[in-house]
Amino acid sequence: MTASSSASQRARVRMKPKSNARAIRHGFPWVFANELVTDRRTRKLVPGALAVLEDEVQTPMGLVTVNPDSKIIARMLDRNPDAELNLAWFEARLTRALQMREQLFDAPFYRLVHAESDGLPGVVIDRFGSACVLQPNAAWAEAHLELLTQALINVTGVEVVLKNAAGRTRSLEGLDDVNMVLHGTAPEAPVVVQMNGASYMADLTGGQKTGLFYDQRPNHAFAARLASPGARVLDVFSHVGGFGLAMLAAGAGSALCVDGSAPALALAEQGAAASGLGDQLTTRQGDAFDTLAALATEGEMFDVVICDPPSFAPSKPTLEAGLRAYERIAKLAAPLVKPGGYLGLCSCSHAADLSKFRGASARGIGRAGRSAQLIRTGFAGPDHPQLPQLAESGYLKSVFFRLD
Repeated sequence: MTASSSASQRARVRMKPKSNARAIRHGFPWVFANELVTDRRTRKLVPGALAVLEDEVQTPMGLVTVNPDSKIIARMLDRNPDAELNLAWFEARLTRALQMREQLFDAPFYRLVHAESDGLPGVVIDRFGSACVLQPNAAWAEAHLELLTQALINVTGVEVVLKNAAGRTRSLEGLDDVNMVLHGTAPEAPVVVQMNGASYMADLTGGQKTGLFYDQRPNHAFAARLASPGARVLDVFSHVGGFGLAMLAAGAGSALCVDGSAPALALAEQGAAASGLGDQLTTRQGDAFDTLAALATEGEMFDVVICDPPSFAPSKPTLEAGLRAYERIAKLAAPLVKPGGYLGLCSCSHAADLSKFRGASARGIGRAGRSAQLIRTGFAGPDHPQLPQLAESGYLKSVFFRLD
């Protein structure tokens, strides 16, 4: 089945009686495997195939992509069941996404496409000036990668498009983990990204995910406001120095960046040097839990401590263990904050909602014998829009406390 096949030629998949068809009509973009009639024809569909979704009485609901091997068996692509996934379709989606980013950002460094929220399920595209890093995390996007890439070039005028295949969800979709250059020539050196007064180094080919975490930009900015002149800052799970560099640029006296990745810490050091702050940033490679405990033993204390770990609860089965990990991070970090200082804790776990994460963080602070005021709750920036019907699109949470 080709992208240009008409609706009359497409497969038709039907929701079961008493399934959640109302939620689909109201904007929820996913159909789970237990909600769809999986007859022989449906099971034979190639992952990423297009189909017309029908409700239980066979009323068309829209154009979906189907993956019989995934728990999310169907993803809504277009409310028009006759829609054609051609170059013009992709260009329209990308143009809509680009218009908002260009209105919000002065320079072309942002998340251009945030998956379902931008009408391209499972697709993430981060822009770094004249280069884009594309993550096709769903089978349909992989099947239409040539069209998507050409549309991206046409709409943005970028000279380089890289495919990053490191996303965890690709394996759930039955996809490979092979990175490649889709257009142009991959940059040999890290790309310099200016944010919040600091210079960040984004490794587009060898770095984590797409090379830089744009989602934390507004939280970096808030943390920078907490850094009084001369403040001592601790940035744990620092990656390329996200929080530490922003606070140094705002006037902090020193920042210690802790991460398990030596290459990430080297990029943090390069970013500090490019920002004219090289002598104020130090790094420490190692396990975050062990390093927090060691710093306490060494008697270290800081004016601002930030902990921004990777996802501890990426799925519901890992939720309880993940919440215990967040609580432990808070318990280890709180003793390192000077009285009157600030503790920022972050979570990018889909399964841990804000209430659960905030509760785990508060328990950890209490177990450390500290009392606290919650002064701010933060989320991802506007280049990571949320689809109101899909809680998973608002994965990032941050909570900032002032400790007594």
